[in-house]
Amino acid sequence: MTDPRPTSAFHAANADPAVTGRLVAALDAQAANPGVQRLRAWAHGRLAAAVGERALDVGCGTGSETQVLAAAVGPGGTAIGLEPHPGLRALAERRAAEAGSRARFLDGDALALPLPDADLDAVRCERVLQHLTDPARAVAELARVLRPGGRAVLLDTDWATFILHPASPGIRSALATVVQEAAATPDAGRGLAGWLVGAGLTVDAVASEVLLHDPRSVTWPLVRGIGVEAVARGLITEAQRDDLHDGLTAAAERGAFHLSVTMFAVAAHRPG
Repeated sequence: MTDPRPTSAFHAANADPAVTGRLVAALDAQAANPGVQRLRAWAHGRLAAAVGERALDVGCGTGSETQVLAAAVGPGGTAIGLEPHPGLRALAERRAAEAGSRARFLDGDALALPLPDADLDAVRCERVLQHLTDPARAVAELARVLRPGGRAVLLDTDWATFILHPASPGIRSALATVVQEAAATPDAGRGLAGWLVGAGLTVDAVASEVLLHDPRSVTWPLVRGIGVEAVARGLITEAQRDDLHDGLTAAAERGAFHLSVTMFAVAAHRPG
């Protein structure tokens, strides 16, 4: 993945073991979100990887969805997870081995896939494009490696839909700035269909899920971290941050806390 902003901890060079641990914890927590699970199930259904096919999972993270692809294509097929982060890739390999999965994992760049033209039947890519400054180029690469008739599914977040409540309008604006500037392409979710069409693919279906944060199990380090960053950037004062956290804590205690963001998925195929 080329030239992500320094705030993107998914950059391949960011291999600190402590950082890897935080990434894995975040990915596992996200995987447990009901909205993520529903959208992933929809995406696998649309991708419809079949026995004997060749499938690729770009930016596979912990490899959980590569394992799903491996089960679908069976012993006669191939399921490859592409992951540039060495810590995540090592974890994906270990988890696949422990599960007895045939999933394979490779180092590689979404902007220069290490595969020949028209090599694959199915490609999925989840929450990668938001970390790229040139997502259209990455989608063109996905299209390049698909055979005629091959299918692709892209899933990504649209951080402009981020909501944290309760917070005053001014504070909401500051928090939105922090969240959106943490991604190279914060509105990636809404761009998926356009990038696929631009790469010569035909869009077949679109889906979305609002990812809700359970007020009974708030990830407070994440929430507080946004406030800390807003103070560091001079967007809010320490007093405003403290008032925000007090209000959010009180809201969570009475079940009135709200944190959400919308994630989109688009299924397409290569004509021919």
